[in-house]
Amino acid sequence: MGSAAQSIDTIWVLVCTVLVLLMQAGFVCLETGLVRAKNSINVAIKNVLDFCVAGIGFWLVGFGLMFGASYAGLVGSSDFAFEVPAGGTVNTAWIMVFFFFQLAFCSTSTTIVSGAVAERMSFRGYVITAAILSMMIYPVFGHWAWGGIFEGEAAGWLERRGFVDFAGSTVVHSIGGWIALAAILVLGPRIGRFGYGGKRIEPHDMPLATLGMFLLWIGWFGFNGGSTLALNASVPNILVHTMLAAAAGGIAVTSVSWVRKGLPDVQSALNGILAGLVAITANCHIVTTSNAVLIGAGGGLVCYAASALLVRLEIDDAVDAVPVHLAAGIWGTLAVALLGDASLFPAGHTRVEQFGVQALGVAAAGCFAFGVSYVVLRIVDRFLPLRVSSDAERVGLNIAEHGASSALLDVLGAMEGQAARGDFSRPLHVEPFTEAGEMASRYNLVLDKFNSEVRIRERTANELRDARDVAELANASKSQFLANMSHELRTPLNAIIGFSEVMNGELFGPIENERYKDYVGDIHKSSSHLLSLINDILDLSKIEADRYELYEEELEVFDVVASCEKMMRHRSEEAGVNLVVTVEEGLPLLMADKRALRQIVLNLVSNAVKFTPKGGNIELAAFLEPDHRIAFRVADTGIGMEKKDIPVAFEPFRQIGKESSVYSTEGTGLGLPLTRALARMHGATLVIESEPGLGTTITIRMPHERTMLAEQKIAS
Repeated sequence: MGSAAQSIDTIWVLVCTVLVLLMQAGFVCLETGLVRAKNSINVAIKNVLDFCVAGIGFWLVGFGLMFGASYAGLVGSSDFAFEVPAGGTVNTAWIMVFFFFQLAFCSTSTTIVSGAVAERMSFRGYVITAAILSMMIYPVFGHWAWGGIFEGEAAGWLERRGFVDFAGSTVVHSIGGWIALAAILVLGPRIGRFGYGGKRIEPHDMPLATLGMFLLWIGWFGFNGGSTLALNASVPNILVHTMLAAAAGGIAVTSVSWVRKGLPDVQSALNGILAGLVAITANCHIVTTSNAVLIGAGGGLVCYAASALLVRLEIDDAVDAVPVHLAAGIWGTLAVALLGDASLFPAGHTRVEQFGVQALGVAAAGCFAFGVSYVVLRIVDRFLPLRVSSDAERVGLNIAEHGASSALLDVLGAMEGQAARGDFSRPLHVEPFTEAGEMASRYNLVLDKFNSEVRIRERTANELRDARDVAELANASKSQFLANMSHELRTPLNAIIGFSEVMNGELFGPIENERYKDYVGDIHKSSSHLLSLINDILDLSKIEADRYELYEEELEVFDVVASCEKMMRHRSEEAGVNLVVTVEEGLPLLMADKRALRQIVLNLVSNAVKFTPKGGNIELAAFLEPDHRIAFRVADTGIGMEKKDIPVAFEPFRQIGKESSVYSTEGTGLGLPLTRALARMHGATLVIESEPGLGTTITIRMPHERTMLAEQKIAS
């Protein structure tokens, strides 16, 4: 019976070992799916090589350091590169099974790092890191926690204190996570991940990553189930707890991401499942089923929070290996004391005492694994740079590190090259009967359509350019004609105005008929209005023809506003409108054209009078803005206008609203267009705020360089 039981145990551990080795395939699928296609081959070969390095390194050095004769509970000192007779014997079978199982664990811890450092660590640098982990850091800490497993008697110093880590939440996963953290801190983030324009780098194949997660999940049953080293009654409990913890971690993280983002995040869900598996690994043999669910959910949530923290700290973990394996591993190790059955603690500790031992193990792992790896990697990086060049990172490590590509990558590279050059004139090469060829073929159809549209648009643009040139020439001719015509009309109009003033003054005798006197007054008023219109046309034409010149000088704002008030006071009183004028005291001098500035203010006030009903109010104000710009504001309680009508107000000879809404017939219809043109010539801004029935506020803000402050005047 003893021999039969041993055979069953041997078969069970061998089966579990194969399941653990299946996790290597899971890591390959998960990590290659979560990185960009241009780095997928590099990540895959790193997973292959780290398994090779871990296998040979663990046989040469690691197994002896971990399970050899203990030296002061710190390190093993025998069984390095051990030899077994050819053919094997009953006596050597179990040690070979045990070595095989532990080698699979070592390779699992090693491969954790490959995902975290993906897309920017050189192949040479990764092989060095894998060797350091598998031949030194992992086996030394493994001796502290598991050194006496093979002999059945505690050997390592942590093991002697009663430290519990059943299948390696800390020994395997946290150790790999600590080294991954050290490596990504030495390497720095990927190009484009953080900083200006930085963003999340999206995975290229989530279905492949999902397959990888399932392979890991299946392999984990061997990971935890085989750690009994026997097919006994505890195995079913361990397997069920492993299953439930993973499911709870996935549900917890999916729920949180769904609530926070409005959609369930796929990568977060996968990581939540893996974090639940990591968390249950340390304690699956001493917890109840309900506590296994709590531990798995807690592992998922700890992982989610740790992932967000890394992003906030701008620490770039390409596949969230640190949150999954380090953060969840710490939680699972501490959960031994928090949620485990105290009666099953190996040293008979109380729950508080056991928590202290568990915390000590977590701290020891962090100080040793992170400290040693960070220092060693820094030293190695000084002599053999661990990170690839920026050019290699941009082109992708598949090509830069291995000269490897694929039809799909060739197509994507050609598309990126066209985008970089801005040249889309040539179609892509089509590889027949391939998926990439189909993609290139469809892309070429898009290129054909694009180039056809470009040719049409270029032809249209040329036609529009010719039409614009013709329009500009016609506009210049129109402006020149208006300027000449306006100039010719001003002379006879001035004569008419003069004659009407003489007749009104009755210099040659009284006008007997009162009706004639009214006619003369109408002639004078109409002629003055027409002259004002012609002057505005002349000014606007000069501006459009770029012939209007500003005669700039230092002006007292108060004087300009006061002169405008004198001219507008009578008009506002005639219209029955209350005009209030305020000028802020101590305003600095303003560099501007006096005539143009007066024209701006007069036009704004005149326009306000025109559209304000009798009994309304108009405010003219001049003041200094906080940024030292001098501003003029005219606010009225007039009819106002809709927001959509404001652009119309700047069109010559356009009126807003019905005639019955206009309370004064004064004005030329050119006030606002001319005001805006004169303001622009001064570099000023014009802002209109208006509400129908409530009034309009127009603000002119002169540029701050036109404000002549005291220190500017002294300097000049």
